Amino acid sequence: MFRRDVQNLADVLNLCLRRNGLETPLLQHRLVNAWDRVVGPGVVAYTGEKFIKNQTLMVKIKNPALRQDLSMMKQRLITRLNGEVGSMIITDIKFY
Repeated sequence: MFRRDVQNLADVLNLCLRRNGLETPLLQHRLVNAWDRVVGPGVVAYTGEKFIKNQTLMVKIKNPALRQDLSMMKQRLITRLNGEVGSMIITDIKFY
């Protein structure tokens, strides 16, 4: 007889990623890539390197005035970025 334990492919992939410890790095990569979609092309033009360290997104902003404006919108950006990924990945953003 056939074993009839039918599961969704997405669920099986998520389970394999979680077991191998690859779920968090994948979500972090998706969040860093989501920065461009969330902030738009005007901010992306002044954005340098981006990376996540200890649940903090580090973003290099080349324009000091824009850096100040983004720091005032920090909580809204955190909410939108985490919502884009669908998980609580970052808790803070640092602009440098």
